Amino acid sequence: MRPSSALALLMTLASWCYVAAAATPTPAAPASAASASAALPPTGAGQRIYERLRPQLLQVRTLLKTQDSQSTVGSGFLVDDAGHIVTNYHVVSQFALQPSRNRLVYATVDGGQGALQLLAFDVVNDLALLKPVDPAPLAGRGFVALRPAAEPLPRGARIFALGNPLDVGFAVAEGNFNGPVERSFLETLFFGGSLSGGMSGGPALDDQARLVGVNVAARRDGEQVSFLVPADRVRALIERGRGATPISTPAWAEVTRQLMAHEAQLTDRFIGLPWRQAGHPRYAIPVPQEAFMRCWGRGSSQAVRGLQFERSDCEMDSRIFVNGALLTGYLTVRHEAYDGSKLGALRFAQRYSDSFRNEFMGRDDRQRTAPRCVERQVHSGPSGPSGGPLPLKAVICLRAYKKLPGLHDLAVLVATLDGTQQGVQGRLDAYGLSAASAQRLAQHYLDGFAWNAPNNASR
Repeated sequence: MRPSSALALLMTLASWCYVAAAATPTPAAPASAASASAALPPTGAGQRIYERLRPQLLQVRTLLKTQDSQSTVGSGFLVDDAGHIVTNYHVVSQFALQPSRNRLVYATVDGGQGALQLLAFDVVNDLALLKPVDPAPLAGRGFVALRPAAEPLPRGARIFALGNPLDVGFAVAEGNFNGPVERSFLETLFFGGSLSGGMSGGPALDDQARLVGVNVAARRDGEQVSFLVPADRVRALIERGRGATPISTPAWAEVTRQLMAHEAQLTDRFIGLPWRQAGHPRYAIPVPQEAFMRCWGRGSSQAVRGLQFERSDCEMDSRIFVNGALLTGYLTVRHEAYDGSKLGALRFAQRYSDSFRNEFMGRDDRQRTAPRCVERQVHSGPSGPSGGPLPLKAVICLRAYKKLPGLHDLAVLVATLDGTQQGVQGRLDAYGLSAASAQRLAQHYLDGFAWNAPNNASR
């Protein structure tokens, strides 16, 4: 592609992006780890660990300031003798973003209650550090020790997740440690056990009651497939937040700062990986490596008359929870290769064009502005045998985040323009980017398209 093509498109869009006035807040979804699978009954070790840790377990509740009705509930645990408490960020996100409307309280296994302060959070790894307003009621209860980083847990080891599932009472769920989740950009641990709503933020422990990770989520489409935030992320948050001033104003600026650091790392790593090729006989089509993405393919039956296609969908598993209406910090890439040899040139052109126009680029909502898009015909790759680089139609769109200034969602839609009976359409979507990263990703994606064979067919 000519070096200036994508840059010119993105520079045009960057001048349109802005931070809109504050939108009406959207209530956050209930803080929970998804799944309702039945947990295994505890063994003797599970009973022993639960009894030992009962004094250090807490339920963390978000309440409206004007009433005692809880809007979200999760779990938490003491991490030192000073009364510091760890939970998930998504458990306390309503308070973090709207402290004037919400308050945090804890409830202990034995019925004690008290007010909480938010000291620090890690939005990327979904962690938060809290402290009681009055530490006296929690004094002397002990704390959950972290498993030393120098002692890696063997795969298959028994671990025990504690929390208050579905607000029915504190409980223990047993399962197995299965190591880090494969092909995940964010380090996440695979817990072969059941986590239910309300257990988010609770501790997952080894057989010596030392912290392995923090309950965070579960797959709704599987059984006994749950996830933990590693203990080393907890250690880093405690070190950073232990002496912090309690958060009393909306934390959007800190969320933005953390997301900016994340998107820069994600962009650098993604661009640093070479594209794979789809194996198309005519076109080089950019397909991402599966280092931290998963790709799935499908196609139409060869017996089907009419337009035939092969499709690839690649996406990251990890999402960053900002609030109940906004998940960000990830990428998706897909393409569809069309064969219209059974249609004829006119019908193929109509179907191919309709497919391109049917793509949805988003709309104005409470979190993001309406998309600003530019459309151009560009060229990519070296010249082919007929004397020119691959002609493409490209649409590039940006949506600005209303409360996270400087962050955007990027969509790049591409279609080859050379064929009368075949063609390829591709799309890259990236969520939570700076304008500079959007430029780099758009250029990187467009540069991935090129001729793959002499371009003398379907012309």
